[in-house]
Amino acid sequence: MSRKILISSVLYLLVLSNTAYSQDNKLTDKENKEGWQLLFDGKSMNKWRSPSSDSFPSKGWKIDNGILFIDNGEGRPSGGDIITKEQFGDFELTIDFKLTEGANSGVKYAVQIFNPPVAGLGSVLGPEYQLLDDDKHPDAKAGRDGDRKLGSLYDMLPSKIGTALRPIGEWNTARIVSKGNHVEHWLNGTKVLEYDKTSEAYKSAFALSKFKDVTGYGKSEKGYILLQDHGNKVFFKNIKIRKL
Repeated sequence: MSRKILISSVLYLLVLSNTAYSQDNKLTDKENKEGWQLLFDGKSMNKWRSPSSDSFPSKGWKIDNGILFIDNGEGRPSGGDIITKEQFGDFELTIDFKLTEGANSGVKYAVQIFNPPVAGLGSVLGPEYQLLDDDKHPDAKAGRDGDRKLGSLYDMLPSKIGTALRPIGEWNTARIVSKGNHVEHWLNGTKVLEYDKTSEAYKSAFALSKFKDVTGYGKSEKGYILLQDHGNKVFFKNIKIRKL
């Protein structure tokens, strides 16, 4: 390959990269008309806070080139979980995430703050779309029937991701649709889990879960969206929500 062609190829790739980046954390005209709103604009965290404070954590969470990420705490939370300042009822949420090797995190919804805290579980609780490196993190083998693997309703119902998951280190898109008692988990355009809170399957799973004694768990009409700090480096962008 000639030097001239090589330089042209590199410039072309740079243009593609910059174009992709320029489209992140923005709403299209169609999304605006459909009522979507950004929960992260790529620059500030003014729509998020710590569950224990009105302000955003001063450490642990960082923003770089339009990407929000948790600094690696070597298995120990460094900044703590973050929640939206606003609570949401029926909603559709999409979020791009990228895991590092062995990482554990999650997206919780219908989150409530329990006071006093629930023994052994803490004070900030809600259903969780599990984010996990299923191959390298031991939690994937815990629980029942894979209900702690990526895309699952954590510790309750397993997902069926099949070939929908892209490799660790690549971007994936999670989507959660919650309307009334009906909830769907999607991954990269594929529905990986669907459940109804009034169904016997859900009730049985809940009765076997670590949350079985938490009164009102996941039943609130409105709740916060939460991003989990589990002490591992995980990246997020394009966090969008619309009320249904």
